[in-house]
Amino acid sequence: MSTSGFVLNQTMLRIKDPALSLPFYQQVLGMSLLDQFDFPDMSFSLYFLGYSETRPPEDPKARAIWLFDQPALLELTHNWGTESEPNQHYHSGNEEPRGFGHIGISVPDVYAACERFDRLGVDYVKKPDDGAMKGLAFIKDPDGYWIEILSSQGLSDLVRPAGGSS
Repeated sequence: MSTSGFVLNQTMLRIKDPALSLPFYQQVLGMSLLDQFDFPDMSFSLYFLGYSETRPPEDPKARAIWLFDQPALLELTHNWGTESEPNQHYHSGNEEPRGFGHIGISVPDVYAACERFDRLGVDYVKKPDDGAMKGLAFIKDPDGYWIEILSSQGLSDLVRPAGGSS
């Protein structure tokens, strides 16, 4: 197949303040900061986070090759100075006009994850037993982006065959 070897490598979100966003993704969601690239001439930084089980190489060139071969990374982009601008915020995609919706994090137990989020003071869009779709949650990151918290085990009850009902 002509697309053999293609990998969905990253989803990029713009962030206002890495001092808020990095701890959220590292400490609340348990991601590792796999690499950071600073571009002083253009005044921005890129932070690549994920759930890799292998350690990235120490050599910068080998590390970059390794990084861009990884699946499903989150790239946080910080334009320098936005953290000091009181009216600066990014559109989450969930207000009008709607566009981007959310990223999803699969966890072993949604309820246990949400108990932890409660202790950490995380903001919710939807708790697991709210609304019609039970057993999944939506939380917000410091910039207001929605993050779906789901479990492959719990999701199987929600799935219906395409074009029909079960």
